[in-house]
This record gives sequence, structure tokens and C-alpha cells, in this order.
Amino acid sequence: MSHSNLELLTAQNCQIIFIDHQPQMAFGVQSIDRQVLKNNTVGLAKAAKVFDIPCIITTVETESFSGHTYPELLDVFPQAPLLERTSMNSWDDQKVRDALANNKRKKVIVSGLWTEVCNNSFALSAMLEGGYEIYMVADASGGTSKEAHDYAMQRMIQAGVIPVTWQQVLLEWQRDWAKRDTYNAVMDIVREHSGAYGMGVDYAYTMVHKAAERTTSPHEVLAPIAAK
Repeated sequence: MSHSNLELLTAQNCQIIFIDHQPQMAFGVQSIDRQVLKNNTVGLAKAAKVFDIPCIITTVETESFSGHTYPELLDVFPQAPLLERTSMNSWDDQKVRDALANNKRKKVIVSGLWTEVCNNSFALSAMLEGGYEIYMVADASGGTSKEAHDYAMQRMIQAGVIPVTWQQVLLEWQRDWAKRDTYNAVMDIVREHSGAYGMGVDYAYTMVHKAAERTTSPHEVLAPIAAK
């Protein structure tokens, strides 16, 4: 493994691509609950926005087959251009290759549908032809069956793709709770999208630290904890 693969993800060394988060593609997902998939994808997108990660959104056959990108994802990046393609492999599209190159970051975080088709082909091609390092967000991607997703992940891992989860990426970007400029926003994402972890945060500030429910910002309560 190269030393670059041992580097932690930071706000300065990576970019992110969302591939085909469209309803017709989501209809076919069987490897993960679709609502969980959307939750994780939107949580990842919000995290990318907080840390100002360059973002690419690409779509396939929007009008003729796949439908429009999740509105929740578009709400996070309302100004991001949608790079429409015909190929199942995003790497085949010059617009996508140009966007990746313009961001000037070799670490590429990938969230897309389907794992075994669009994610797999993009990852292998981007590594082979573009020299990119690919970080595949397993729980913000989905396949047409658990086997399709799992074996595609295995194939990519064998080729050198690094598997990650969306919350892992979020916390790797944050890294230090003393980073006050992103702390509050990260806590908001955790509370909204991180399930049991987010519930634990709510519990901590209302029950353990006796904050008034609904009336006191969790940031006022948790800030002293993070500063320790």
C-alpha cells in the first residue's frame, strides 16, 4: 500500500462525487434500506459542505429513465452543476474527467448507485487511467442485491479501493473536537443523520447535562465538553 493511502482524509486533500442518486436507480437497490441509503447520502453531502469539499454530482439518462436527483441532495448543493451522461461509467464522460481534474485532488470519495455497475466501473477506470485514489462509501451506495453490492466492494478492494462509511468520513474530517469552526455543524449532522449516535447526543445534553429540552441549543451544553 502506498503511503498516500495511509494519509487521513482532510478538508484539503480530497474531493467527492455523487453518482446517479436518482429515483429509478434507487428503486433497484436491495442491498440497503432505501431510506437509510438516502439518509446516509444526504448526511455525507452535508458533511462535505461543512468542510468545503469540492463536490461533483453526475446523473444518467435523467429524462428518459432515471428521474431527477434526490431533492434533498440538491438542497445541499443548489449551485452544483448536474453532469448528465449516457455511459454507465462516469469516467467515460469528458465533463466528469474535467471536473475531477479541475479540483486538483487525487483522493476521490465516491457515493453512488449501483455499486456493482456505476461505482465499480468508475472506480477501476479512475484508478487505472487517472491515477486517482478511490474511497468508496459503502453505506451511501447500494446494489441490486446484497451479493451484488458485497462482491463489487470486494472486487474494488482487491484493486486498491479503500472502503469507508459516511460517518467515518465525517469524523475523519472533523478529527479534533477542539476545531470550533466546524464543531457545531458536525453536531447538527450527527443529531439529524447518525441514528443512535445522534440520539445519544440529545440524551447527553438533556438528561446528563440538564439542558432544557427544545429551548437550549446543544452547542451551549456540549461546547465545554468538547473543549476539555
